[in-house]
Amino acid sequence: MPAVKRSKLIEIFWKVHPWLYRVTGGRIGGAMMGMPVLLLTTKHRKTGEARTNALMYLPKDGKYVVIASYLGEPRHPAWFLNLKANPRAEIQVVNRHIPVVAHEAEGDERVRLWTEVVARERGYAEYQQRTTRRIPVVVLEPATAR
Repeated sequence: MPAVKRSKLIEIFWKVHPWLYRVTGGRIGGAMMGMPVLLLTTKHRKTGEARTNALMYLPKDGKYVVIASYLGEPRHPAWFLNLKANPRAEIQVVNRHIPVVAHEAEGDERVRLWTEVVARERGYAEYQQRTTRRIPVVVLEPATAR
């Protein structure tokens, strides 16, 4: 599927999608473009308020890999900046709520995960071409595993 571009319609979708996912336990909005979707709730780095985003993810060895593509925009998405300030967060996968700790994949881990994600959803490669920033690959690890 071709990579999506930011628009007013996409911004409305970003606001509605977490609500639909939450109220249906992931039955609506639980998958997009052949990849599963989770809800990521972070604490805003300035206000401390909870912020929730629906993100496609790659399940990997009991962890959840998400991509901070922001559709290839020149800046990082707010959720990524929030995780940089405070890596503890919560995800909802279908109807399960899981506390997680985030880290940005680097080196061989990043290359391996990025390659796997792009093989599943080619739009990420196009997002990388749209921007000069290196799109972060984020690993969300259940907090109990650490």
